[in-house]
Amino acid sequence: MSWIRLTLAVVVWTAGCVIAALTVPGIADATTHLAAATQLSQVITNIRNVIVGLLVGLATLFATIGGVRYILGGGDPSEIESAKRTLRYAAIGYGVAVLAPALVEILKGIVGTK
Repeated sequence: MSWIRLTLAVVVWTAGCVIAALTVPGIADATTHLAAATQLSQVITNIRNVIVGLLVGLATLFATIGGVRYILGGGDPSEIESAKRTLRYAAIGYGVAVLAPALVEILKGIVGTK
């Protein structure tokens, strides 16, 4: 039974790493355009793109780690609780990444650029 859990953990870990690796090219593309922007609104948008990419990558990493910890917890209540806490942090990271465009629009309104 433990080899099934270990195999499942390896599959979850690999999937998480692949998803995180697929988000990295978007981060690199956004960082190369930071210096090329001529308007403040474009700079803010480019910074938002970088931050969203990093948040999604980190949240995916936390979700993967939480999933692996949950699978390998083996019924230990403290390990299961720790895994749930890690998954909760991943959900918070995804939530902040989803709200980032709205926060940038508020920042643009405060700065006065549209």
